[in-house]
Amino acid sequence: MDKEKRKEVLNLEEIAREIEEEILKEHDREITEELRNELRKMVRERVLQGVSSEIPSIIEEIKRKRGIEIEEHRRKEHIQEEEFLRFNLHFRIQHMILFTSVIILILTGLPLRYPDFEPLSDLIWLLGGIEYSRVLHRIGAAGLILVAIYHTLYTILHPDGRRDFLLLIPTPKDFKDFYLQINYFLGRSKERPKFGRFSYIEKFDYWAVYWGCVIMIGSGLPLWFEEISLRFLPKFILDISKEAHSDEALLATLAIVIWHFYNVHFNPDRFPMSWTWWTGRISKHEMMKEHPLEYEEMMAKRGKKGD
Repeated sequence: MDKEKRKEVLNLEEIAREIEEEILKEHDREITEELRNELRKMVRERVLQGVSSEIPSIIEEIKRKRGIEIEEHRRKEHIQEEEFLRFNLHFRIQHMILFTSVIILILTGLPLRYPDFEPLSDLIWLLGGIEYSRVLHRIGAAGLILVAIYHTLYTILHPDGRRDFLLLIPTPKDFKDFYLQINYFLGRSKERPKFGRFSYIEKFDYWAVYWGCVIMIGSGLPLWFEEISLRFLPKFILDISKEAHSDEALLATLAIVIWHFYNVHFNPDRFPMSWTWWTGRISKHEMMKEHPLEYEEMMAKRGKKGD
């Protein structure tokens, strides 16, 4: 109940007391204690009746106004929330080429590894048959080679690339963070690890892709250009390449589906996905939660500039 209505109720209670006193004063001798109490109750009920019937509507009005205030507050917070550029355009383009190439490679490569598995054999048919599937697989391979070259040049020539590469190198802190995270998940500790620009999870993702590209491209090229390879390499090298290519492809597929998809898509905090891969930006709330050490560093630099 708001202040004005509360004040009105208190005024009515005061009026009720005055009415009681006047009646009792005039008929003091004629009224017993029992009748006196009953009279007090009757007067109060009659006086307050007008107000009590309005209380539900008053409460609903207060709730409505409060709801509008809360919604307005949330809207302003959303509009005013600061965002930070996490990934530049070069990085985002690399990521798009990478995931497009990998999806093509998975869809066209798994049916070749498991040709007798009916859903995968049906997939070959949907792709236009084995010949078209091979062509698509090579297009995906060309995309993977392209992004590997692009990323290497980006790492060497671009200052953001050099900075990120150095920050992605594992340090003793990553092992400590992993230990703290496990203890937190098991309920043994209330302390969560604080991450900088890249957590141990993101470092694992990066180096898994890095290693995967080396293995997949290194083993795939001899198989792609088999005739040329056999002129310079013994047959067993191609046999090893075939096994390494197949096994690494399966491992990469499982890592993407189980590990990467959960962290980026199926995690309840990010579902259905984090849009940073498209916009390159991250909200202040996400920055403070996921990368508090990087946020503190950025605020410290901003403070020095302000000085």
